[in-house]
Amino acid sequence: MRHMRFATLLLAGCVISAAPLATDAQAMEQTVMVGGAAMYPSKNIVQNAVNSKDHTTLVAAVKAAGLADTLSGPGPFTVFAPTNEAFAALPPGTVDTLLNAENKGMLVKILTYHVVSGRYTAADLMSLVRKGGGTAMLKTVEGEKLKLSMTGSNLLVSGEKGGASTVTIPNVTQSNGVIHVVNAVLLPN
Repeated sequence: MRHMRFATLLLAGCVISAAPLATDAQAMEQTVMVGGAAMYPSKNIVQNAVNSKDHTTLVAAVKAAGLADTLSGPGPFTVFAPTNEAFAALPPGTVDTLLNAENKGMLVKILTYHVVSGRYTAADLMSLVRKGGGTAMLKTVEGEKLKLSMTGSNLLVSGEKGGASTVTIPNVTQSNGVIHVVNAVLLPN
């Protein structure tokens, strides 16, 4: 009886000590905190973005535009992800208007203007800017170009229609690309 109790306790101890291994493995990943949540490199863009409290508007827009499956796909994608504050800085009513089903085409155009095919780290982007003599252009999934430049060590991303954003959190690695958090929504022509 005593041996059975010891074996049961030993087995229970193994089960209990094995449970934290999944979170230990996740903790060993080089995570970046965005919107109060850890962004895991083993998860895709959508799986991580849904956990960021700073990107609830972006996530709602991606879902309304029907882009969640695409951004969960293999990619790789580089996403310049505007925060909730960036969306709130748009003229009053803009976000609500864009989220209406009849404006899906415009919403898709704006969101895909923030996505570039390929995986570009901040170092890659800064290298392109240096090679370009202070600016670089990247073609977006939407089809138009984004202009990259630097002010000091800050990476700036500008739209063709004007408006500029600063990368506030670079290199949020995803299984299917990389996210750079930006502080403004960029508008295509």
